[in-house]
Amino acid sequence: MSLNRAPIAIAAVLRQLVVALALFLAAMHGYAIAVAPEGESEFGRTELAMDRSTEDRILALVPERISAAEVRDILSRSTAPRIVALHGSVPLITMEPFAEFLIAMGYPETRLRDPKDHSLSHASNGSAAELAGTIAWYYEADGLMPMLIGHSQGGMLAIKALHELAGSFASEVEVWNPLTDASEHRTWIRDPRSGVIRPVVGLKLSYVAALATGKLPRWVLGQWSMLDKVRQVPDSVEEFSGYTIEWDPIAGTFPGSEAYRATGSALVRNVTLSAATSHIAMPLARALAFDKVTRAWIDSYRPGENLPPPADAAVDTSNLLHAADIWFSVKKHWCIELQRLIRARRSSIAAVEGGA
Repeated sequence: MSLNRAPIAIAAVLRQLVVALALFLAAMHGYAIAVAPEGESEFGRTELAMDRSTEDRILALVPERISAAEVRDILSRSTAPRIVALHGSVPLITMEPFAEFLIAMGYPETRLRDPKDHSLSHASNGSAAELAGTIAWYYEADGLMPMLIGHSQGGMLAIKALHELAGSFASEVEVWNPLTDASEHRTWIRDPRSGVIRPVVGLKLSYVAALATGKLPRWVLGQWSMLDKVRQVPDSVEEFSGYTIEWDPIAGTFPGSEAYRATGSALVRNVTLSAATSHIAMPLARALAFDKVTRAWIDSYRPGENLPPPADAAVDTSNLLHAADIWFSVKKHWCIELQRLIRARRSSIAAVEGGA
């Protein structure tokens, strides 16, 4: 090597080292961590390597227009946000069948299973502060904001967790470790996208859904702190979908019942379901993913189009509308969260390279 080319070669080596360091730091902060497909990480999740080509394909997706092929061939080649499915106070039917529906539609099973006990459905009689702290823990670990889907009282707990993150009950919330089921005795996380230390209060989820959650059970169960909040959606979520059965004596909702409303900037959608919808049986959606007719209807579904359910389906379609609507939103926010993670990682690497 000639002497006049030595500084150039050294600079090139240093630049490669800087890029390698940036990639290492990105992985440590929860950015697209590459793990063998069959391997389990310490967080109980299975992830696929997300190479540059896959990242480019994800960035090119339109979140509101995710097809079945794009779920199969693009989104599934990466990781996904954690989904916490919360069942009602008396779980005659848990949220397990609905989680199985999401899995059958293409969502990664490991992102629905609890990392400790591997269950697909979570109780709704726990602490909203602990749930909010768990959300913070997942986000710090994964770099992807979790989603919440709650049925009946599970919807109430999801909404209460949003109020915890908004600071409605206390100015601080402790990080809660779902693996040890214990507090980490800190009220902050290191944001996996920016690397900045930030409090748990103020975090914002991308998507939350509540199914058949009413005020009447709050009276019966003495959940007084939520009476004036169960229909208020704070700024701790970007998009919220509330599903109300037109005549629901269990939830205490009837035509003209109070709708969900945003207290600030959250996008809130109210979806009214037919009186024929069963409050208890709402999570029973698994079969819809395996019938070719209902599967095709779900894949083509877009909110607001008001298409009639297929008449020639071989399965019960009572739960078709809310199942399709939730799947649409889950796909959308799965894509949005991945796009944010990829852009944050690339921005971090570019900043390091620019300072080299």
